[in-house]
Amino acid sequence: MSIQQTATAPAIAQTQTNQKIMTSTSDTYKTVGRNIIPNPKFSTRNVNVFYGDKQAIFDTSLDIGNNEVVALIGPSGCGKSTFLRSLNRMNDTIPICRVTGEFTLDGEDIYAKTMDPVLLRARVGMVFQKANPFPKSIYDNVAYGPRIHGLASNNAELDEIVITSLEKAGLFKEVKDRLNAPGTGLSGGQQQRLCIARTIAVSPEVILMDEPASALDPIATAIIEELIDELRENFTIVIVTHSMQQAARVSQRTAYFHLGKLIEVGKTSQIFTNPRCELTENYITGKFG
Repeated sequence: MSIQQTATAPAIAQTQTNQKIMTSTSDTYKTVGRNIIPNPKFSTRNVNVFYGDKQAIFDTSLDIGNNEVVALIGPSGCGKSTFLRSLNRMNDTIPICRVTGEFTLDGEDIYAKTMDPVLLRARVGMVFQKANPFPKSIYDNVAYGPRIHGLASNNAELDEIVITSLEKAGLFKEVKDRLNAPGTGLSGGQQQRLCIARTIAVSPEVILMDEPASALDPIATAIIEELIDELRENFTIVIVTHSMQQAARVSQRTAYFHLGKLIEVGKTSQIFTNPRCELTENYITGKFG
């Protein structure tokens, strides 16, 4: 079903008195809020994603700023993970998937024919919902990327990258005496932090996270959320989450998706306390989802 914002100009002006922009069915719609920002790190314009004949993302434009965390929220199947995967061309691996629109990283077209997807994914790393450590040692998991990209000229430099990455991921103190042990032998939360360390070992500019704590217990989840806040000092982060509480805790801006459309974007505090769009309000108050 398509969505259209049908508010008149006076109605929009009255949003300060908690009047919500109404929605109805139509073939056109317009995102509410601040989806475009000055000097973005990542910029997308008029993005459409198709799986065969089925359209999953509709005419979406969203900017992501330097050193900010943007949370993508919405019901299951709304397109948030599909949109996230388009930011480092992970959808290229799906034969029936077709992506249109403009994607720029620091002004550079990431879908240009001259762009190597492997090198792009070093710049735009990804942490998946389920931790997926390689069947290698803890050390070799983190060293894998730097080795294949030639980021270390000797073993001492590689050691420094591994240790620094594990420290940034908040894991080094827990594993420093067993770096040669299998990464798969760690707990679920430790495995996810190992995957984060593996991601940041190649010095990405952007980190994409697809529900990184959904399979973790509350203690491990809290550690991951604290880590996200620390990583924001050095990285731009986009996170997909089903937990609105998590989005509220870790992000500066939140984008709400519904049926493949970007409905509303704004400061996280505003989205969760005074959403401008009726659909957004209905979702965050639990009327559907």
